[in-house]
Amino acid sequence: MSIYTLGIDIGSTASKCVMLKDGRDIVSKSLIAVGAGTSGPQRAIAQVLESAGMKREDMDYVLATGYGRNSLEGVADHQMSELSCHGKGAAFLFPEVHTVIDIGGQDVKVLQVENGVMTNFVMNDKCAAGTGRFLDVMARVLEVKVEDLGTLGAQSTKYVGISSTCTVFAESEVISQLAMDTDKRDIINGIHKSVASRVAGLAHRVGIRDQVVMTGGVAQNTGVVKALEEALGHTIHTSPLTQYNGALGAALFGYQRYLKEHQA
Repeated sequence: MSIYTLGIDIGSTASKCVMLKDGRDIVSKSLIAVGAGTSGPQRAIAQVLESAGMKREDMDYVLATGYGRNSLEGVADHQMSELSCHGKGAAFLFPEVHTVIDIGGQDVKVLQVENGVMTNFVMNDKCAAGTGRFLDVMARVLEVKVEDLGTLGAQSTKYVGISSTCTVFAESEVISQLAMDTDKRDIINGIHKSVASRVAGLAHRVGIRDQVVMTGGVAQNTGVVKALEEALGHTIHTSPLTQYNGALGAALFGYQRYLKEHQA
């Protein structure tokens, strides 16, 4: 008989779910672009169950993680730190991983992983600089779509430094550059390098070892990934499942906990 586990990752800006069969096969997944304190978590759960043609009672174990994990009492069987879940998910996708860089909507986490288990971490959650929120603000000022930043930045022909690490001051710098008719593509490239520099500084505090895996929504921005590779001097691996990494880890931990609780 198959075992179905559901991992739910409620972030600050998005809600993600991954359903696993027997701790290895992804049955379905969902992503709603609003997070904690909204209807996002319930919508993500409804969507992942509907696409699999299943109900909550069909799940053998439900595990919640992320910023808003405590809001799912009565739905989840257990809650866990997103740090552990991100380490677990990354090790499932890249078994040789030693360093995980997760850039979410409002924080940056760098994890050390050994044999699939997180052993150390450092995080920046006091400031939006270097996060998905920072890039959202910059895209709005530049009047471009956030998903186009990577492509546009790659077309840059000269370096424009964005020195401020504060979102508010960086926004002022970008506005000043626009007033001087600086090419948007050069400004975007400068923004990517600014993010990479900040994240690299954080990463060096915990230490970088191959293989390096990047997770979180910002991992979809090829400009940030490339700039971070240059800043760290390491190849960075990403997956199409990058945004689902925390939910995947939660579903994997759910499977382990189910087996542990039901061993004869």
